[in-house]
Parts: sequence; C-alpha cells; structure tokens
Amino acid sequence: MPGLTRTAAGRMARAGRVLVNGRALRPADQVRQNDVVEFDRPAPVHVLPRPELIPLDVLYEDSDLVVVFKPAGMVVHPAAGHHSGTLVHALLGLGGSWSAAGGEARPGLVHRLDKDTSGLLVAARTDTAHQALSSQLADRTMSRVYQAIAVGQIAAPGGVLEGDIGRHPRDRKRMAVVASGRSARTHYQVLEPLRGHTLLRCDLDTGRTHQIRVHLAAFGHPVAGDSVYGGGRAAPRPMLHAWRLRLRHPRTGEQLAFESAPPADFATFLEGVRL
Repeated sequence: MPGLTRTAAGRMARAGRVLVNGRALRPADQVRQNDVVEFDRPAPVHVLPRPELIPLDVLYEDSDLVVVFKPAGMVVHPAAGHHSGTLVHALLGLGGSWSAAGGEARPGLVHRLDKDTSGLLVAARTDTAHQALSSQLADRTMSRVYQAIAVGQIAAPGGVLEGDIGRHPRDRKRMAVVASGRSARTHYQVLEPLRGHTLLRCDLDTGRTHQIRVHLAAFGHPVAGDSVYGGGRAAPRPMLHAWRLRLRHPRTGEQLAFESAPPADFATFLEGVRL
C-alpha cells in the first residue's frame, strides 16, 4: 500500500482494523498462503490544531510539563468530527512549546482519557519530558487512580481484574476481553457500598483503551451510566473519574502527587445512591 509505513500498519492492526480470515490478530502474527486479509484504513486527518482560548483548570505547570483537569464531555485530541474544542486546542491556548513526540495532531499528550471521563491528565512541553513520562507509564512508576461507581453490590473488599483487551469481534467501536487482545490488569478496592451500586477505587497496571469500563463490564459490574458496556442510562455519563495522579518529575526527579475531587454530576449521582 503506497504511503503506508510499517508503524501505521502496526497501529491499524493493534486497533483491530486488520482481519485475517475474519479474526483480528497482533502485528507479529504470521500470514500464510491463501489467508484472506481485510483492512479498514482510517481516513487521514490533515487539519493541524490551532490554539484556542478554552478555559482550563491547571493544577501544575512548569517548563517541562502541565497537569490539568479534563472535564467530562471534552475530547482529548483532534479526530474525525472533532477538529476544534479539544483538550489539545486548550493546551495550545496556554501558550509555550509542546512535545511533538506524540505526533502533530497530539502535541504534548502523554496519555488520554475517554471523552466522558473526567479527571487528571499530564501533558509534556518537551520531547525529553514526553519520553521520560512515557517510560514511567511503561514501567508502571506513574500511578493513575480512578473512582468508579459500579452497578451492583460487590461483596469482596477488593481484587484484581485481568483479561486481554482488544477490539470487539463484531462491533469495531467497542473494546472487549478477547484472546487476541493486549494484556491488561486493573486493581479494584471497595470504597463504599451503595444502594444497588458500589463506589470503587481502581488502579491501573496497564493503560488499554476503555480498560476499566471493559474489565468492570466483564466482571458483571459495569460502570453506572456506561450504556456502551451495559451500565444503563441512570447516570448522565459513565461514572468514572481520574482521581489521583502520581509521577516523578522528568527533569528534577521530584515525586509529584495530585488529587482532584469528582465533579458535580458524579457527586450528585453518588449522593442519590448512598445507603
């Protein structure tokens, strides 16, 4: 395919956009004679983001990184149908330089949050900071802790949810626990039993797309309000909040810790289901 790099082809495969005999496989899997390969190449997005003066809650900022609170409903980076009003546009509106290690359309971004997930996110101003923070994500020394309101009452005080996550075999817009997925592990702890629900603390060992939502759904206790994964529509959105973030400063080595209380919609729903 002219113009398609190995990196882009691998990204397509990991996103479940390449099927071999009807099954999504890893980029390293072997293709044999007479196999049928199908692919869905996403349309390229050529619009580069420009700064926009969007109000943004900044918890920490220096010449290396910025820690911000992302509100629920805000898309993190430009994509098809979202060419303005994203977190990236808001970051650019803060001024200064940003890392280009994540690509031209994603300046500064080290990790992401789903559109309807609120909470803490770190962005890098330099490529050096970006690489250091990405390494912390990879070796799990960056700690990301979430609060989630799950449907149903969970008896165990805590546990570990494991299951390889990849594209759903029939619905390409969803993720699922599948044999061909990438390894994923989520630790959970019950913070408070609720009426028909449970307030959880969730710690990520890995950072797969929709990880907490998929793992809790597979556990039989989907995130409340997550209609995509069986959590119903009683809540205004999936009740998932990136609560705490701990990292090592990429230049000084100082340990930095941040915490952000859940926003009003989360707090209101929580009060409504308290015992």
